[in-house]
Amino acid sequence: MAERRNVWLVRLIVLVALLVLGNLVNDARLDMKYGWDVRVNCAAVDAHVDGLDPYFVKNLKGTKLSYPYLPVTLDAFRPLCAGGFLVGHYRGLYLGLAVLCGLLLPGLGRTRNLPDVALRVLWVLGAFIGFEWVVASGNFAILSGALTAAALALLLRPAAPAAHDDRHVVPRVVGAALLGLVLSLKLVFCPVLAALYFLPLTRRRKLVLMMVGAAGLVLPLLLSIAFYPQLSSSWLLAITGGIPDQHSVQLDEINPSLLLLARSVMDRVGLADSKPIVFAVYALAASALVLAPLGWSVLRTIGNGEGSLPARLDRWLIDHPHAAMRFSVLAMYGLYLCSPRLKEYAFLELAVYAAVLIVDLPAAALAAVLSIGVAIPTLISLTGETIDGSFVQIAVALACFWIMLLARPAPSAQMVRAAGVEPAQRLRTEGF
Repeated sequence: MAERRNVWLVRLIVLVALLVLGNLVNDARLDMKYGWDVRVNCAAVDAHVDGLDPYFVKNLKGTKLSYPYLPVTLDAFRPLCAGGFLVGHYRGLYLGLAVLCGLLLPGLGRTRNLPDVALRVLWVLGAFIGFEWVVASGNFAILSGALTAAALALLLRPAAPAAHDDRHVVPRVVGAALLGLVLSLKLVFCPVLAALYFLPLTRRRKLVLMMVGAAGLVLPLLLSIAFYPQLSSSWLLAITGGIPDQHSVQLDEINPSLLLLARSVMDRVGLADSKPIVFAVYALAASALVLAPLGWSVLRTIGNGEGSLPARLDRWLIDHPHAAMRFSVLAMYGLYLCSPRLKEYAFLELAVYAAVLIVDLPAAALAAVLSIGVAIPTLISLTGETIDGSFVQIAVALACFWIMLLARPAPSAQMVRAAGVEPAQRLRTEGF
């Protein structure tokens, strides 16, 4: 990396790494009772083993929080919670899984090398302080992050020389199914599957991948209904607030999402109780801040040409596989960012998507995302200030999205030749 980056950027990366490491060490030294989510999840598994309904908080020992996952996960999580090992040692295990995320993540059309992998690991550990929240809460978002990294490694395979080459079909199918399974843990993130359309494949194959992902998404739900019918009814009651006097999963909980930002704005003008207005403002904010810039970038990049817009887009994506895969990950990042329920710990998964994109940014853009996405939130955390109930995470994540969207580098000639596309065939790849 030293030959590609300026010396000042290397120094910045070292400084950011020291900040992240210092923040993690500082958190580990605090004498506070962390890990409430891992205790809830394993208490639910234990209650299920004992024949109790885990969706009633009164059946969970040592917690007042509810279990949010589908019934089928109770048996899936049983090996993790057996013997109480996870509850007692989750910090070290979570750190190992976060490092694994960086190791698993692929490069876009470039050879994997140690500096890039190290940069991805640093980003996963420090970006948006999502990992810090995962460690503090013990949330199983760390499992989602690791599985997301594995899914991306399968989906973002090097493009085949021809669009009809079957060599990489099976890994991508497995990756799409795995991504769907990951999204089934928190159904609110299901729109991320739409980003698979930007992969450099024929339209038929992209639609097949989206259907496979959708099947992976609904399979746990169907298994829960088929094999855990009574628990499925309890799960539905629990997440909709149908069980009185206990915690429930609500969209208007305090969390740093665009929906809650819209609600906060409407609260200032006395309209926070009008849900249609709040959701309209939320939709407008998501469109203006994320979806419209992404769509504008697509239109600007593919340019004008013959045929319908979908046909032009399909041709352009196949002819520019590196840019297509980058668009796909940007779309995943953007759609995840637009979620109406984006909890503090969920920013770890957002960091996993962004980690694919940052390593081939120009020096100035990389310095900007490291400063905004890692250094600033880490410094806030080191000062002892809490961001609970604020919009710091969503603000820095949005800023990083815009930087990555606007500062995308053009593919190198080596990457283009490796994809089987001559440089002369590229259309307006200077930037989005």
